[in-house]
Amino acid sequence: MASSYSQEWRSVCDKFRDSQTLSDVESRKDPENDPFRSKYKARDLLKEIYTVLNNFDIGETENDDNDAECQTEEPVDGGKGEACGRSCPGDSSAGIRAAKLGVIEYYLGVNHLETEELSAGEEHLMKCMKLLERCTITQENVSLCIQARNQLGILWAGRDETEKAQGFLETAESIYIRYMKEDGQPPMDLTEFFVGEEDQLSQQERTKRFEMAYTHTLYYLAQVYKNLEQFERAGKYCHSTLQRQLEFNQFVPLEWAINAATLSQYYITKTRYMEGRHCLAASSVIVGLAGEVPSEAAAQESEVEYERREQLRQKRAEIGRCWIKYCLNLLQDARKLLEDNIGELDVDRQAELRRTRRDEEEERERERKSTVLFSSSDTFDSICALEDKVSCIFPLDFDEARAVFLVGQNYVGEAKEYFEMDGHVTDHIEILQDHSALFKVLAFFDEDLDRRCKMHKRRVDLLEPICKDLNAQYYLLVCRQLQFELAETYYEMMDLKLALADRQDDLDAHTVKKFNHLCSSSMRFYDMFLDSTRSPEGKFPDKLEDDLLRPALVAKFRVARLQSKLISSSPSVQIDNLNLSLEAYQFVVQYCKKHPEAKATVETELELSEEMVNLLPIKINRIRAKITTN
Repeated sequence: MASSYSQEWRSVCDKFRDSQTLSDVESRKDPENDPFRSKYKARDLLKEIYTVLNNFDIGETENDDNDAECQTEEPVDGGKGEACGRSCPGDSSAGIRAAKLGVIEYYLGVNHLETEELSAGEEHLMKCMKLLERCTITQENVSLCIQARNQLGILWAGRDETEKAQGFLETAESIYIRYMKEDGQPPMDLTEFFVGEEDQLSQQERTKRFEMAYTHTLYYLAQVYKNLEQFERAGKYCHSTLQRQLEFNQFVPLEWAINAATLSQYYITKTRYMEGRHCLAASSVIVGLAGEVPSEAAAQESEVEYERREQLRQKRAEIGRCWIKYCLNLLQDARKLLEDNIGELDVDRQAELRRTRRDEEEERERERKSTVLFSSSDTFDSICALEDKVSCIFPLDFDEARAVFLVGQNYVGEAKEYFEMDGHVTDHIEILQDHSALFKVLAFFDEDLDRRCKMHKRRVDLLEPICKDLNAQYYLLVCRQLQFELAETYYEMMDLKLALADRQDDLDAHTVKKFNHLCSSSMRFYDMFLDSTRSPEGKFPDKLEDDLLRPALVAKFRVARLQSKLISSSPSVQIDNLNLSLEAYQFVVQYCKKHPEAKATVETELELSEEMVNLLPIKINRIRAKITTN
């Protein structure tokens, strides 16, 4: 071992250390017109080390008492093969030199990838794997084998060769699992091959670095599975990655928090609200570890503080938006469970769900115990406390729904503080639309028709001013969304007022005026939506685009219904209204005759339109007859 400390070997170690410094530290200072200057210098040093290693005798660097080599072959082509089934002798001098050469090949490969020379990088990484193909499950080699495959996985994923990337990464995963099962001791880190004994890492630091390499494997596999649309596996691996980052304290708070919030959205789409809530609670707690948001005064005095302030505000607002989606989706999914075939609350179903809730809660608690939770001594209590503020179980009545609504509304306020209309138009409007949707779904749970109508009025108050001010030339799609939603909102208010009117014997002038106003307002916004589809010359399209087909025909159908609902004491005005209604119904029928493929998109509306096309002329003639008689 004495020769390991020869002057020549010390020179090798010094060059290796310098190459690391150049690559990791000095490269950050490289000028824009020469961005890889330090990387190229690091590469030259690595090449010099490789030449020296090749010229060393085996015995010069390590004890050569045992030079036996493992003869078990392992595929190096990215196939989903198992890791080498035998371990090489830990004191093999040939094996140690192969590992050292492999380390240099690895860093040369990474160097070429970082300087955008992908083919050369791949060549070096494959050479690294070839050097170690007979000896993978050893304390000396296992970390290198995993990290080389991680890099090849990234490389092939970047080339859109997802399945090839999958092969390398899954092999890296199997190597880790096999090593932990058969050995489990903290393995050598790549850097330790080129330092003296006095600079060897502690067992704790070795463990940390090895586990970090495996965490990267899981993270890259999560991306691969997502690209392969294997979303269940992607979610599982993403969750494991986040858990391990917390466990080994290997995370950047802002980045971790956003990743956890993003994962929550996947769980929400699968109606796994317990896991979704847990991710969001953890996200909100961990983002707090990034520190307090600098004051506006501090941000004005320092560019660094300004950027930090904006970044923190943005990320917290983004997490807030994820909370809004959580609350909104929980309420909407509860509505789907509770509504009958005409979209109203099914009280029998409500009672049935109440009876089964106890069993459901017990089952969810069992699920929680088996779920991988984000926990550490510093954060677990805070995460649980935040979870307790909002349910993960479907609300069954107005009070339970309101509790979820209030949490969502609180996050609406927080999100709007950053995503202001000035500078964040689209984001601001999307938040308002979510706020409107929260009111809409809450109204479903309320049996008080007058209070429901007031909730829809709140939706109008949120969206109508924005719709009036927005320039359709630049925000056509958003304008259409707002116009259609406002039309629907007024339409729902009209239906509620109609239901209230049915309970009265006589309608006073004020009620009639209010009802007609709601009908007219709904028609106005439906007409605005329909007009947005016209050509610059004002011509309605002969054939509607697929994304506009159902909305446009539904708008025509509802305009027809609204026109017929207008209340007037004048028979001639009634006839005018009914004629306009008939024209709109006829449009729906004629369009579907001309374009038969449209029938499937508006089956119910078409059936009713055909019926009204036959009935309305009779009604119109009856009113005319009365006028003539009088």
